[in-house]
Amino acid sequence: MGAPWLDHPSWELVGHASDVVDVDVASLLLDADQTTLTQTANAQLATFVLSLVVLDATERLGLEPAAAAGHSLGEYTALVATGAIGYEDGLHLVAERGAAMRDAAEQSHGTMMAVLGLGDDDVEAACLRAEDDVWVANYNAPGQVVIAGSPAALEVAAGLVRSLGAKRVTKLVVGGAFHTPYMAPARDRLRKAIAAATFREPSPAVVANVDARSHTDPADWPGLLSAQLCGPVRWRQSLDTLYAAGARTFVELGPGGVLTGLAKRTLPREGTVTASVATPEELKELVESLAGRSRVASSSASVVGERYKMTERLVVSPATGPFTPAPRCLPAVPTLPGPTPPGVPDGVDDVDARIEIHVGDLVGWAGATEIRSSFAGSLEGIIVLPGERVVSGQPVAWLRVETDHGHESGLRSEQS
Repeated sequence: MGAPWLDHPSWELVGHASDVVDVDVASLLLDADQTTLTQTANAQLATFVLSLVVLDATERLGLEPAAAAGHSLGEYTALVATGAIGYEDGLHLVAERGAAMRDAAEQSHGTMMAVLGLGDDDVEAACLRAEDDVWVANYNAPGQVVIAGSPAALEVAAGLVRSLGAKRVTKLVVGGAFHTPYMAPARDRLRKAIAAATFREPSPAVVANVDARSHTDPADWPGLLSAQLCGPVRWRQSLDTLYAAGARTFVELGPGGVLTGLAKRTLPREGTVTASVATPEELKELVESLAGRSRVASSSASVVGERYKMTERLVVSPATGPFTPAPRCLPAVPTLPGPTPPGVPDGVDDVDARIEIHVGDLVGWAGATEIRSSFAGSLEGIIVLPGERVVSGQPVAWLRVETDHGHESGLRSEQS
């Protein structure tokens, strides 16, 4: 699952992870077989690191979330993504969590099953009627609930849910009965690791598995992460919380696309967009899709007579390489405290006059490749530093385009 990212600049996170936890993470992402990755300690570490590689690649293109959530292990990714915990703290916590859950699973041999086509209440009732070690572990989507516990108890519960009308019961290939009381020994061990981590206010907020509520208080998260190990993941409820808060575009970052499927099953189809990004190509498709919807939204709005004053456009690099701004764009180049970047006149730190950009105008270079604008407008700023490495599809400049409903020039700019 790591192979598509091997030559991407964000792959540097893999080497850093290996140094921090003293595990060959690259080997897990490139060479490990299914048996190796089924071991929960390996699966958690590999998934966590690759998810953050994808996040890093996404952020390099200027995309940022308005809110975040993660399913089970993914909650740690969400906390790192929002700055609630640092990358190194996240690595230590995930490594300890995986090892603790592995050891707990060896003490109490359990597994998990997915129940399809039955409501939450009926699944919960079946677990109670089994009168043995079986519990609801994940509320994934309407008609999709995961139960976990001892193999014998699961078989009893499976028979009961079938009698109640379940369409299918499927055994999952996992290393234990996660999110159940079987994980109590792991919870005690994880608490010690959590106590050593530094928690900050997440920005944006993260919706928690335990209660499907948004939390910004750093003091909440140690208890939430501890409780998560032995309690069910309320994923369906978390998606409902995000939707109720106004989220309409849901993007899954990391290997696989299971959560995207769950979002499609849970959320209204009308007006909701779901996407998964597991490869650089899928990231490119996401950017193109978002840009396309933005253009369609602008075009649709003009039809009903709304008057547009200002519209933003991004100029993106078509190639990978060190960035060099075009001479006429130098006044829009950012400066930092300290020595002036090469090629930037002393004292230039703002756009003093409007720099008008036309379709096809040169904005700069990525290595030897020209970066030309696909839009016409006023250059508001270059958003990378001279010499900074940019990748294909990464925004390097932003424009403001004045359009006026009914004006031919404005319509032509929108089409550009």
